[in-house]
Amino acid sequence: MRLKYGCNPHQAYAAIEGIEGADPPLEVLNGTPSMINLLDALNAWQLVREARAALDLPAAASFKHVSPAGAAAAVDLPEDLARAYEVAGRELTPAATAYVRARGADPKCSFGDFVALSDPVDGATADFLKGVVSDGIVAPAYEHEALKTLSAKKGGGFIVMRADPDFRPPEREAREIFGARLVQDRNARAVVASDLDDVVCGELDAAARRDLLLGLIALKYTQSNSVGYALDGQMIGIGAGQQSRVDCTKLAGSKADVWHLQRHPKVLGLRFSRGTKRQDRINWRVRYIEGDLTAGEQAELREVLEQPVEPLTPDEKVEWISRLDGVSLVSDGFIPFRDNIDHAARHGVRFVAQPGGSTRDADIEAACREYGIAMVHTGLRLFHH
Repeated sequence: MRLKYGCNPHQAYAAIEGIEGADPPLEVLNGTPSMINLLDALNAWQLVREARAALDLPAAASFKHVSPAGAAAAVDLPEDLARAYEVAGRELTPAATAYVRARGADPKCSFGDFVALSDPVDGATADFLKGVVSDGIVAPAYEHEALKTLSAKKGGGFIVMRADPDFRPPEREAREIFGARLVQDRNARAVVASDLDDVVCGELDAAARRDLLLGLIALKYTQSNSVGYALDGQMIGIGAGQQSRVDCTKLAGSKADVWHLQRHPKVLGLRFSRGTKRQDRINWRVRYIEGDLTAGEQAELREVLEQPVEPLTPDEKVEWISRLDGVSLVSDGFIPFRDNIDHAARHGVRFVAQPGGSTRDADIEAACREYGIAMVHTGLRLFHH
């Protein structure tokens, strides 16, 4: 099947082909995908399928540029988070709840995302998707009305794909780069509950086990190096593709802080003028949290607010972030230095899952004990490129 274009529009020829005569694992029901759309769809579908199997809950992912901006399971939303995600009072099915959580993890980065759902897409999920900026979706099935709703999105250009849940990929994968063909065993090692059995220090409760499993699966399909933070059945910060692991930890932590600050009373108290679009409201909340508005942005924000608002002060941010607790941190490679734990502790981390195997494992364990953090050695590296 011919694609819209490759990774860039000037790469005019692009296609998807089955391997050795087999049908591809995805069927396009609407729209014309590009190469990046396909890469997002293939990675995102694997993520949600594996999360569904591990957690026994509907799962969703919000992908951008071949990494998840967010991933989540169908865990009920508390009232303040429903307000932050702008779904308060809305009827949400489990599938819709999973995607609302996945998109809400990093709403700035989820702008124009590619969506994946582990379960059939129902009307509630399609209705929510109808109102957000997104490129496409992949799922195992669609209710009739949901498919009609999504196929009409973007003037009929919204990409809708159906994944074959029974597809079994070959044992080896290959890619060609600059005239060289690289072949490796496919990473068919599923993340399972027993990967959390080697608890080095502290104890894991049921919520931490769920969040650590979700995090490990999310990082399995994230461009490495990567570190992720999870809480209440969703990723709240992903630091992907950094050369230094501590930079991954810092980036993911800063995203987790912004996620948590969405629930601050000042942020929830912003009153926007009638007619302000949903995505604009979300973007302005994030910019208000970040605080580094230009003079032009400050003037624009005043225009879209019904009443003046005081800035969120550094002291208020610090105090609110100090309330963040019970967070799970996952790492796709071993943690090499304790500075990762020092930074993680600033963002409410209480549970860590990492492969272990560093020459400084004793230092990492000592840091975890110092902060009262429980740690698991999975023995499982999850690099993905």
